[in-house]
Amino acid sequence: MKPLISILIPAYNAGPWIADTLRSARSQGWPRKEIIVVDDGSTDNTLAVARKFEGAEVKVVCQKNAGASAARNKAFSLCQGDYIQWLDADDLLGVDKLSRQMEVVERGADARVLFSSEWGRFMFRTRRAQFETTALWADQTPLEWLVHKMGENLHMQPATWLVSRELTLAAGPWDTRLSLDDDGEYFCRVLLVSRGVQFVPGAKSFYRMSSLGSLSMVDQSDTKLESLWLSMQLHIRYLRSLEDSERTRAACVTYLRNWLDQFYPARPDLIAKAQQLAATMGCELVLPGLRPKYQWMEKLFGRRAASRAQVLLPNLKTALVRSWDKAMFRLEQRADV
Repeated sequence: MKPLISILIPAYNAGPWIADTLRSARSQGWPRKEIIVVDDGSTDNTLAVARKFEGAEVKVVCQKNAGASAARNKAFSLCQGDYIQWLDADDLLGVDKLSRQMEVVERGADARVLFSSEWGRFMFRTRRAQFETTALWADQTPLEWLVHKMGENLHMQPATWLVSRELTLAAGPWDTRLSLDDDGEYFCRVLLVSRGVQFVPGAKSFYRMSSLGSLSMVDQSDTKLESLWLSMQLHIRYLRSLEDSERTRAACVTYLRNWLDQFYPARPDLIAKAQQLAATMGCELVLPGLRPKYQWMEKLFGRRAASRAQVLLPNLKTALVRSWDKAMFRLEQRADV
């Protein structure tokens, strides 16, 4: 009998997207799968939409709002799969994503190997998804993978992975303290107990670019900033547990430097802690300078205002592009009717 795959979907106020996500899960060509949706106390129609899909393959449960990590832990507690596919409620799987990865499993892959895949960003139209190859799109040891991720500011989104139950149990549950970058921290732990990553070309997932109010967006709220800082500390601890060398310390400091400006100006205490952590690795960490296009603002309005503009203006541009893509998506839908 072929292995069972559990597709686990935490959902919170995902009413506009959950139907498409469930369709992409159901359309997977792999013959043995179960789909479990955990509605995390949504206040919109997410639960009602998801329940329209209930059946032999799809199970929907709900809980009081406890956060995405708690919803994922609940979903895993209910599943029976030999392999786990994590899927956020607004993302999509390519139709043969699981089949391609399971082909590698059926050729005798070790259950402690972690499988990854291609992924592309999109807003509304998947045919316009942008797939950008990075150094992470390759077979690698856990050490090399983390050095690339942290030293080059790279990541893989959750739907890229296919994880055996053995690895999932060894890694432990999702950290419910984290509301931001919970996936980054979790898959670091999966990596640590794995024998390495095997990249499966041609297997694809689609990451929906978040709206400005999304949980995955970094903003100036204390909850998100403290979650980000905790995740960063854990990332550094995990990498240095594999190898504490000049190159891993350099990757850690680069990682701190890349994210440091997220804490400015709201949390100077976290900036100071990051600087102290960098100092323990023999490096001085200074607040990154503004990009050239924003330096004139600093002269006129001060560093604080210019820093906020550096964060907000790209978000505004993204919002405008998002509105255009949404309008084109709706026009294309009407044309197809």
